[in-house]
Amino acid sequence: MKPTLSAVALLSLSLCIAACSDQKTEDATSTTGAAVEATTLPLKAAAAVDAERLLAADAEPGSWMSHGRTYSEQRYSPLTQITADNVQDLGLAWSYDFGTQRGIEATSIVVDGVMYSTSSWSIVHAVDPRTGEALWTYDPKVAKDKARHACCDVVNRGVAVWQGQVFFGALDGRLIALDAATGEVNWQVATVDSELPYTITGAPRVIDGKVMIGNGGAEYGVRGFISAYNVSDGTMAWRFYTVPGNPELGFENEAMEMAAETWNGQWWELGGGGGTVWDSMAYDPELDLLYIGVGNGTPWNQSIRSPGGGDNLFLSSIVALKADTGEYVWHYQTTPGETWDYTATQHIVLADMELEGKTRKVLMQAPKNGFFYVLDRTDGTLLSAEKFINLTWATHVDMETGRPVEVPEARYYNGAPATVLPSYLGGHNWHPMSYSQDTGLVYIPVLDFPAVYGDDKDFVYRPGAAHLGIDAILGSLPDSQAERDAYGAIVAGRLLAWDPKTQKEAWRVEHKGTWNGGVLSTAGNLVFQGTADGKLKAFTADKGESVWEFPVNTGTVAPPISYEIDGEQYISVNVGWGGAYALVFGEYVMPESQSSINRIVTFKLGAKGKLPEPEWRPRVTFNPPAETADKATALEGKILYQDNCNGCHGLNAVSGLLIPDLRGSGWLHDADGWDKVVLKGALAASGMPSFDGYLNAAESQKIRAYVIQEAWRGARNQKAKAGVQ
Repeated sequence: MKPTLSAVALLSLSLCIAACSDQKTEDATSTTGAAVEATTLPLKAAAAVDAERLLAADAEPGSWMSHGRTYSEQRYSPLTQITADNVQDLGLAWSYDFGTQRGIEATSIVVDGVMYSTSSWSIVHAVDPRTGEALWTYDPKVAKDKARHACCDVVNRGVAVWQGQVFFGALDGRLIALDAATGEVNWQVATVDSELPYTITGAPRVIDGKVMIGNGGAEYGVRGFISAYNVSDGTMAWRFYTVPGNPELGFENEAMEMAAETWNGQWWELGGGGGTVWDSMAYDPELDLLYIGVGNGTPWNQSIRSPGGGDNLFLSSIVALKADTGEYVWHYQTTPGETWDYTATQHIVLADMELEGKTRKVLMQAPKNGFFYVLDRTDGTLLSAEKFINLTWATHVDMETGRPVEVPEARYYNGAPATVLPSYLGGHNWHPMSYSQDTGLVYIPVLDFPAVYGDDKDFVYRPGAAHLGIDAILGSLPDSQAERDAYGAIVAGRLLAWDPKTQKEAWRVEHKGTWNGGVLSTAGNLVFQGTADGKLKAFTADKGESVWEFPVNTGTVAPPISYEIDGEQYISVNVGWGGAYALVFGEYVMPESQSSINRIVTFKLGAKGKLPEPEWRPRVTFNPPAETADKATALEGKILYQDNCNGCHGLNAVSGLLIPDLRGSGWLHDADGWDKVVLKGALAASGMPSFDGYLNAAESQKIRAYVIQEAWRGARNQKAKAGVQ
């Protein structure tokens, strides 16, 4: 790690940043990035964060030094300048455009006079938190066709800082350490096998000189794990796998041997079992325990993944590890034998709480499955679990066994398809919740809508392709527009204030739509949240009264932060519509969400700034060619589309606007050109990969026939709504 440079040396160095070559370890990937020349530089040491500062984060309430502000991940700010009484005077202080047009999900870090953040495509930005002036930018140059393995958009959730370095995970699986003052690469390592469909979208954490990072890709067939790397040079300190490998090759440790007893069949031949650690982490320094959330299996459908059942550890589990060694300590599985994509990768919060007259060290999580869990974080004992939404896959959690009591019909491979609440996007997804030390409430961004699951009788494992194992037609939207509209009417989203002691709702605010942003609570009796309809809003933390809002001109899913510079408190959030719902559920994306703006917006009391008006554009302009395919061909195309295309281009070919809507594509008029894009990768540089090896020419044309059918359906619906005969 480089020593801290003087301000003079930094200014001199900034003149030659573009010419400096990247330093890489031997196992680094061949892809490199570049730092943009700095315009200004801080005069004191950059990101001089260490264990002492992180452990005493509350002594620096004006900084936001780690992902959840503190190791406990409460996302609570002790700052009190902005209150429920004066928040109406909050105005735009500055904005900074990222220059990208995909999903934005990052939490910014603010420390030692610099804000560090990330945008889509894993690009890192350092800006002045007083003014929004750019300091430096680093682009890791991720190959655009890597988007095919990003189930839920090419997002990045942020960086970690430690002793003058900025750490982040690139979408292609690299862990990269940058000089915090200049944006130059100190080292980079490939954390995954680049031949496999792994991705990284989560933010790393640093504990005592080790940077922890997980990965994603379970939908595409990988074996999950989390790794720790030494901050000085990127050498790996330890790795913990979350699912067992091939038993014939032996097990890495006793935890994997134990986990293997809960699996059946030959899961390792279907892509590795899944169980990726793609987001949540929290750390208790007194217990020296790192808590991780584990994701879904490969494929989703357990009857294919593990025929005969089994709990399938450590899928959908909270796992406690020794932070220094990665050694397994305990686990709690939220959804044994998971089969609905009910991950436990959602935000983990730690707190000390008085329960039944005794102070307990608790861990709280509201995972996808719809139950709110309170655990004793010393040993994983379940203290309570209650529904925070109306769910239908289980009736309750048995407190003696700690297991959910399932509704048998919810396991869709027992026969008939199942309509289940919540959907595969969960009752709560990745969007961070917040715990207020003042009210004792947890504020949860809730999603509320069902999904239909059915067994895929024709499942075939295809390396590198999506592996859900569910019926593609049942998982799509109905053809009838009236039925689609009826489904859209029950798609809901809200901000829910939850009392973890009583496991009861304190208050709720219903939002206009779903897929709303992460949450910040403050000592000013405030809760801030961005919304899908393009606003940043503030509510009183005790009662949920609406007290302020500001139009940010795009749907917002990232969580806000608060920091203080020169005696002024700021509220800041990264805005930009994106993620799984934005891509897949284009039918229900609100017009207010559809701007492709990506930026940081930052507020303070008395500011009067204004954002430029967004350039709205229509979702699609219909001009389809004649329908020449028969219904059977179009139906085959629909199945192929749902299996290969809907994750980016939307259910039933209705785009969420982040990706071009195929119903308006000019390639529909050019059969040969369509095949060049789909099979030959003509647009790979723009993020549309080749599907050669997954589709043949006949299948490609069947998908085209289906999209043409949907284009005509959309055109007719558009005319009907406009009253045109």
